[in-house]
Amino acid sequence: MKYLMYCLRFPVGVHLGEKSLDESRCSFCADTLFSALYMEALKHGQDIAAWLLGKACSGEILFSDAFPYMGDTYYLPKPLRRVEAHEAKGDSVIKKAFKSLAYIPMKQMESYMNGDFDAIAEKRKLGNLGKGYVKTSGAIHGMEETRPYHVGAYYFNDGCGLYFIVKIADEQDENQIYDLLDSLSFSGIGGKRTAGLGRFELDRLQTLDSFDFERKGNTYMSLSISLPKENEMEKALYHARYQVQKRGGFVASFEYASENRKKKDLFMLSAGSCFETVFQGDVYDVSDGGNHPVYRYAKPIFLPL
Repeated sequence: MKYLMYCLRFPVGVHLGEKSLDESRCSFCADTLFSALYMEALKHGQDIAAWLLGKACSGEILFSDAFPYMGDTYYLPKPLRRVEAHEAKGDSVIKKAFKSLAYIPMKQMESYMNGDFDAIAEKRKLGNLGKGYVKTSGAIHGMEETRPYHVGAYYFNDGCGLYFIVKIADEQDENQIYDLLDSLSFSGIGGKRTAGLGRFELDRLQTLDSFDFERKGNTYMSLSISLPKENEMEKALYHARYQVQKRGGFVASFEYASENRKKKDLFMLSAGSCFETVFQGDVYDVSDGGNHPVYRYAKPIFLPL
């Protein structure tokens, strides 16, 4: 297996809201990435979409969430494990900085786990990733008066963007994933793509050392939002530390139903969750009475800590 890292640069901003149109996060989850790639694959034919779905279900292709990068610094989610800085005893400022951090530089993960990490300096540095803005637009419906609405978007600073990791089986699959990503770069990812948001450039592609991912460890951190299969659940959650995320939303298919319909909600385990036992997860059908299945990707890539 090969581990590839794809870097995305967003020159015109991206809308990655979940609960409100006027909000936007600075990252997206693996299920969002898979759904976007699957919709793009359908444009190229049912056989390409079936290939992507089959490879994901079998675990021959796996996706991480998207995480920030700044220049040559690549961030990973903060592990959901108790870590206390050596110098934090009695210092509430340092403790709060540790608690509020969402991401840790990849090269400093070991230092963070050992408590030898400057959380205040890192939090200050992450403030240079970019900024979120809210744009006011007007909607006109028939002859009604114009109604204003607000759209949140995140704009990355120069040299900053998002990257994700793909675990892949062979070179042919690698080429096909690259082609889908190249096609998706023009369509965009996230919301409000008709306004130009979410379009990206494939900035860099790197191969990661598989040893970092396939060595044995006492704890395994998921780099993807995921959900164990029913027969994996008990072992996976034993002594695990995790955060639950509710994933829902509307179906982005005109053929699914004659009106907008919601997907079934799925409660998943966030990236950064830590486990003693690895699991496979699955790609779940979250359709609810529509004309075709709707898939929610929920398979992890694990990093031993």
